[in-house]
Amino acid sequence: MNVFDPNIYIKTVTIVGCGGTGTQIVRSAARILYDMKARRMHTPQLVLIDPDTVEMKNVGRQLYTAGDVGQPKAHVLMRRFNCALGLNAVGIAEPLNAEKHFERHGGGIVIGAVDNHLARQELSRVKGALWIDCGNTYDTAQVVCGNQGDREVMLRHLDGRDGKYPYLPNAALVFPQLLEPEPAAPQPIQPVSCAALVEEGSQHLLVNDWVAVVAAQYLYKLLHRSPVTSFLSYISTDGIGIRSIPICREEIESYLT
Repeated sequence: MNVFDPNIYIKTVTIVGCGGTGTQIVRSAARILYDMKARRMHTPQLVLIDPDTVEMKNVGRQLYTAGDVGQPKAHVLMRRFNCALGLNAVGIAEPLNAEKHFERHGGGIVIGAVDNHLARQELSRVKGALWIDCGNTYDTAQVVCGNQGDREVMLRHLDGRDGKYPYLPNAALVFPQLLEPEPAAPQPIQPVSCAALVEEGSQHLLVNDWVAVVAAQYLYKLLHRSPVTSFLSYISTDGIGIRSIPICREEIESYLT
């Protein structure tokens, strides 16, 4: 069995995007970190980044209440989980900036729960981080766990060493189309948020929950140094299933061609 062994000291867990998927991941991440703290394990700091404020359409579809409307999403979740679980989370109500918000030498996990190509482009610029990226359509989704965006580096490490892989391809390598703008369409003129898609029935109400569970499981394994044996998971709410792609030369290479 091949496993992912990035061999890094994890100082921060940063969640970028506090919408439908992001709020569910924040909830799971906060529980994981609370449990680690209670067990007196090394507990990374939780950082939440999202420039948006809570709107009424978010209530009931994301983890916000009517009383949160008008407040920055990152600040609402920061206060909620700091008060509830005694964490020391930080909320940043700004667009992601790879240079400003991350240390140059890495040492953290960044989870992307964004719904546009510009945010993913910025995520791909974060240096030295382990990137868990989440994306979804109406009732399908994928989660990618990787720490290397250089194709040539990945090609040199396709076999790992003694069953351990220090590098896995990140979302920019596995699905480069996610970093490109979507083809122009007559309507709508402006990009549509996940909350709006759920509201109009163009996105399954529970798809974000499924994505968050899978992303949180990758996070749990990484923080507990448990064997990570896959680098990509596909989710289908219609088929009620999850299919994970194992770490091996053949599978990794197929996503690099």
